[in-house]
Amino acid sequence: MRRRLILPILPLALAGVVLAGCAAAGTSGLAQPAEATTSQTASAEIDTDLDTAAVLAANDEATVVADDQWSDTEAVDIALDGSTATASGDGVTIDDATLTITAAGVYRLRGELDGSVVVAAPGDAQVVLVLDGATISNADGPAISVTTADDVVISLAEGTKNSVSDASSYDDTADANAAIYADADLTISGAGSLQVIGNGNDGIASTDDLAVIGGSITVDAADDALRGKDALVVSGGTLDLAAGGDALKSDDDEDTTHGYVWIAAGELTATSGDDGIAATTDAVITGGAITLSAEGDTADSDASAKGITAGVVIAVGGGDLDVTATDDALHSDGSIGIAGGAVSVSAGDDGIHAEATMEITDGTVTVAKSNEGLEATDIVIGGGTVSVTASDDGLNGSGGSTQDTAATGTTSDAPTDQRQGGPGGGMGGGGMADTGETITISGGTLTVDAGGDGIDSNGSVSVTGGDIVVSGPTSQGNGALDSNGGFDMAGGTLIALGSAGMAESPDADSAQSWIAAATAGSAGDSVQISDAEGAVLATYTAAKDFETVIFSSADLIAGDEYTVTTETASTTATTGEPLAGGGMGGGMPGGGQRPSAPGGTADDDPGQAP
Repeated sequence: MRRRLILPILPLALAGVVLAGCAAAGTSGLAQPAEATTSQTASAEIDTDLDTAAVLAANDEATVVADDQWSDTEAVDIALDGSTATASGDGVTIDDATLTITAAGVYRLRGELDGSVVVAAPGDAQVVLVLDGATISNADGPAISVTTADDVVISLAEGTKNSVSDASSYDDTADANAAIYADADLTISGAGSLQVIGNGNDGIASTDDLAVIGGSITVDAADDALRGKDALVVSGGTLDLAAGGDALKSDDDEDTTHGYVWIAAGELTATSGDDGIAATTDAVITGGAITLSAEGDTADSDASAKGITAGVVIAVGGGDLDVTATDDALHSDGSIGIAGGAVSVSAGDDGIHAEATMEITDGTVTVAKSNEGLEATDIVIGGGTVSVTASDDGLNGSGGSTQDTAATGTTSDAPTDQRQGGPGGGMGGGGMADTGETITISGGTLTVDAGGDGIDSNGSVSVTGGDIVVSGPTSQGNGALDSNGGFDMAGGTLIALGSAGMAESPDADSAQSWIAAATAGSAGDSVQISDAEGAVLATYTAAKDFETVIFSSADLIAGDEYTVTTETASTTATTGEPLAGGGMGGGMPGGGQRPSAPGGTADDDPGQAP
């Protein structure tokens, strides 16, 4: 699902997000971004402003009842006693093992109940359930269910241990199918602990907004651990979640301002059989310490357990995020923006994948394991510290199975990445065509260790700043650099070490000079670049074996000759001259001519080092 085709005016330079109360009595919300100081208008398929504040501003504000919005000084005390209960005040009916709250107010529950607690209050009522050493087990349905109310709070009394468990199964037609189920906005708060056993389906579920702002909460659920249909917000507490399905989920697909997950603070550890965080629209991280392990069944070819999924945007602006997934670690059907925090991922497939734009402007991003590290139609790196380890491409500017080129108004149904990597492969029809994808690097530090291409774009690559180190492939079927539409070097520093078979150089007419040298070395070897007078411009330590060295920096002077020295040899190279045999090194594996890089020629001897 995509939120909009024509974007409205989106706010920029937004103020920080804080916890604040609403004007309405008894409710408060995690405040959405403050009024913008500047604004812009954009026309795009997916949101173009990937700042967390702007993404949150595009969503409906979640309802959260803060602790200072109610008082327990006049709470009704309820003593739970096996198959029945007694109450000290009005607003409570007791029918055998079913306790029903019928009026607004605060209710304190103590003891054990083999039955259920039901909230059936007026539609405008705020109901607070204080669990003060309460154990509620219901073999026939939810332990706590809300049928009618406006806002409901479950507050965990400080220092107490509480638990709920539900039926072992539910009928497929059952609406209330969680250990705690609310057909209203639900807030979990307090300083006590809560154990939730969702035997039959979900752990805690709300058909409206679900917010966790405090407490130590453990959930073990057959399906989803936490599900807020309209929104799921976590701004405090300690959560330990185990889910057969998704760990955290928001799944409203009817309102484009709903269906989002926002983690603003707290400590969260989750293990899931499906996705760690699944958001129909947006997944937003602005704080907290988050560890997700999405452990799909690797024996099932149809299993797809991702760390975080979003239909529109994944936006990270703070916090510590550690994700392990059998599929993609972060996956958005729209775009991904990382503007702060620490993101560390290990993936069975892509480390971080966006169908549209991926933008990294700040923070620390570490892809420790992946098939392809960063993949999107447009990849933008403007800051931060980015480290990528991939068995295939490190950075892949790829549009997927279909590419809609807005600039030309044309649409192609052919795959945009048709080159077959590896020795003996070849290029499919149109495999070297520029299909419009972009990789743009203007700042930050980027380190790439790739078994396939290091930096690969089916369109173009533009570098205007930043410090880039690429340890490319050792096989001949890929290159440290690979672009179909050209590689423009206009700033920053680049060192790319890789094999020779498909080696590519930057464009000959790049504004910043570069050199390319055919010189071999081994992992751990020192690589030194010196000018004609012997002054050392740069020294690097090779992460793996290599046959070619590409280097560019502002220190290079057009037309000058430089020396590349390794442990075993010294090789001279003149700026702007591609490797012998062409800017892309060897020819196309499998026969035929591989088109040269800009400024180069093709080589008739495929796959051979210069």
